[in-house]
Amino acid sequence: MSDKPAFTVKPVYWTATQKMLRAIRTKVFVEEQGVPPDLEWDGLDEHAYHVVAFAPDGTPIGTGRLLQDAQIGRMAVFKEWRRQGVGTALLDMLLVIANKMGYDDVKLHAQTRVLDFYARKGFAAQGEEFMEAGIPHIAMTRTTVDQTTWPAAFVTRPVPKMTEDENVVQKLPAAHPLRQNGAR
Repeated sequence: MSDKPAFTVKPVYWTATQKMLRAIRTKVFVEEQGVPPDLEWDGLDEHAYHVVAFAPDGTPIGTGRLLQDAQIGRMAVFKEWRRQGVGTALLDMLLVIANKMGYDDVKLHAQTRVLDFYARKGFAAQGEEFMEAGIPHIAMTRTTVDQTTWPAAFVTRPVPKMTEDENVVQKLPAAHPLRQNGAR
């Protein structure tokens, strides 16, 4: 039996899950890393491909996106789920989506503190370090030719649909970090 907790990853539509995706990214990027909200919400999400990771109880725990110019980004995993394979599964799913959409190569801007994570996944650094949202980054690229099979964490169960007036945070378990921090 594996020591790693079970989780699943699923492609999702922005219009159906934006409250969920916003909650994850706000917690990770805006609150933890100090990214200004106007930089985080760049207006590109509606036309991007998104993936989300779910804990066994259905709680969202991570997300990432693929833009139409083949750029992967906004990889965010809640702190308590990091180093448990969630980021790898999200990235694997985005690489397969990129391959299935006909992108031969993908690019990303990696935070330098997690450069090794992307290097282990076959990304190669391109150019010099630069600042983005006040955080050191480096551009990286890789091919998608080896990414033709859906990752093991992929599931086909439907994501619960929420109405416009439902507060996604209130649907989370009381022990969830977003509930504990008083997010609304």
